[in-house]
Amino acid sequence: MLFLTVIDCQFVDAHQQTYIYYQDSQVNSLSNPAHGYVFLLIRRTSILKMPGRVNSENVFTYETLVHALSGAAGSVVAMTTFFPLDTVRSRLQLEEGREAKNTVTIIRELIRKEGFSTLYRGMIPVLQSLCASNFVYFYTFHGLKILRSSRGQNAGNDLLMASIAGIINVLTTTPLWVVNTRLKMKGIESHHEHNRTNFDTLYEGLIYIWKTEGIQKLWAGTLPSLLLVSNPAIQFMTYEAIKRRIAKNFGTVPPPAVVFFVIGAIAKTVATTVTYPLQLAQTKLRHGHKYSDLSPKAGTLQILLHIFKRNGISGLYKGMEAKILQTVLTAALMFSAYEKIAAFVFKLLLRKQYL
Repeated sequence: MLFLTVIDCQFVDAHQQTYIYYQDSQVNSLSNPAHGYVFLLIRRTSILKMPGRVNSENVFTYETLVHALSGAAGSVVAMTTFFPLDTVRSRLQLEEGREAKNTVTIIRELIRKEGFSTLYRGMIPVLQSLCASNFVYFYTFHGLKILRSSRGQNAGNDLLMASIAGIINVLTTTPLWVVNTRLKMKGIESHHEHNRTNFDTLYEGLIYIWKTEGIQKLWAGTLPSLLLVSNPAIQFMTYEAIKRRIAKNFGTVPPPAVVFFVIGAIAKTVATTVTYPLQLAQTKLRHGHKYSDLSPKAGTLQILLHIFKRNGISGLYKGMEAKILQTVLTAALMFSAYEKIAAFVFKLLLRKQYL
């Protein structure tokens, strides 16, 4: 039996994200029978005032960094895999004249008219933005989970923390997504000069829009984006709730990747179905709508009402087939990759404690 005397340490369960803090205690076990691995972090610079209490100094630590990096890496893997579906979704949302066709037909049409490379147009800046966005989101979400760990884990807490993380993410990364929307639509001919894309990279886009249209244009679509905080909030709440139930059923055996894939797919389907009309309005605000009978400065509600009057309820869900296919598969792969990457990193860090 191994005994270690530590000043301040914490156990991290990478599946349940539960944190137990000890001060001036002896540790006689470095294994977790329920999930198979625990990360031991010896903190020499921070002393807890009393056992079981979490203070702000313990929020942004190695475990939150691991979750943030794992979430960012998982999202890049998933988006790279399913990027053509995102291209189709964007085209369906922005090209009003495009006839209703299934995803496969549109992919074939794009390849025939614009070449195979058009399916991956703008992928690099999207991956850059997605990496930054998910890093911010996962870092904030898991940091807040530590702050509220003493209150236990439940759907209400998950929804609150996911909403706060989403708001912070939107306010910091919206300019990146405004540029991305413009870059992905370079293949669309437009009669509106302000819709022409005169840049090729994320950095060039940020500078160009700032200088030619004003810095406020970089935050175009912020309102629907803030409303769409409900999407990842609902997604994370559903994911965490199902995962907690599933983990109990597996007992001492860690759930396989396919389980996280299915849970992620279910969570994203629920969130996307509820919030899709807002996502449609967000895309049109970022790129600039093409309705001649609607003011260029029209807001979210005006655009949604205009679409509803012209095309009915089906217009509010135009492109949802591609959106569901793309986001559900992407989210499912992202969550499964995130869980496995986080588990691997925690195990790696634990081994280093013995070196």
